[in-house]
Amino acid sequence: MAEHPYIFTNSQEVSELERLQAIEQIFDSATHKQIQATGISQNWCCLEVGAGAGSIMRWMSSIVGEGGKVVAVDLDTRFIENIHLANVEILKADIRQLQLEENSFDLIHARYVLIHISDYESTLSKMIALLKPGGWIVIEEPDFSAARAIAGSEAACQAVNRVNRAIFKTFKSRKMDYDLGIKLPALFQKLGLELQSVENNSPLSNGSSGVARMMKMSALQLLEKYIATGEATQKDIEQYCLFAEDQTAWAIYYATVGVTAQKVIS
Repeated sequence: MAEHPYIFTNSQEVSELERLQAIEQIFDSATHKQIQATGISQNWCCLEVGAGAGSIMRWMSSIVGEGGKVVAVDLDTRFIENIHLANVEILKADIRQLQLEENSFDLIHARYVLIHISDYESTLSKMIALLKPGGWIVIEEPDFSAARAIAGSEAACQAVNRVNRAIFKTFKSRKMDYDLGIKLPALFQKLGLELQSVENNSPLSNGSSGVARMMKMSALQLLEKYIATGEATQKDIEQYCLFAEDQTAWAIYYATVGVTAQKVIS
C-alpha cells in the first residue's frame, strides 16, 4: 500500500513555519538535555532526520565545530535551504530512500518523525545501520493516548475530547501509530540497542500556553481532515481553539517520550 503523504504537506507556508517554530520554542530545551547526555562534542558527525525549521541542526552545528559535520535530511527543506553553515549539509530526501554510508555517524536525532511513517520499525533499523558502533541515537515521539481535557466547561471539555477522537481516527486512517512514543523503549530493545534513558513528558497545560497554542495551530491546519472522520464538527474545533486560549482551561494535549540509546559495539 502506498504511503500517505506527510500530514502537513499542504499547509500554508507561514502557518507551517509558525507551527514548527512553536515546537522548537516548547521542546528544544528538553531535546538539548537529551542530546547533551550523549557527550556530543567537537568533531562529531551527526544526522538530523526531519530538520523542520532547523533549530536543532544549527545547535548541533555549533557544538561539533569546524572539525565536525551535521547532515540534515527532510522531505521539505523550504525553511532551512537558505541556512548556510560550513559544517552542515542539507539533503531534501526521504530517509528511507537516501543512500548514506553505514557506520558513519556518532549521533542520530529525530523528533516527531517516525510517527508519520507506517513502517517506522524498518526506518529506525536503517537509521541504526548508519550509526558507528558505540554511536548514539536520540528519538522523540508523541503519545496521543495521553490526551484528555482536564478542566473547563463541560461543553468545552466534551468538544476537546471529540477532537481528540478525531485526531486518533485521522492517524489510524493514515496508518500512523497514535501512541508510538510509549512503544519506543521496547522497540529499541528489540533492535538490539542499549538503552541509556527514557523520558516521558506529559505536560498538564492551560490555555494560552505554548503547547495549547501549537495544538490549536495544528487543529486549524488539519480542520478538514478532522471533520472528515465524523468524530468532530466545525463547532467542536472552534470550541477546541477557544479552549486552547482560555487560561482557566486545562488539558493534557499529548505526551512526548524521548529515548536515548547506544549502538552496541560487537
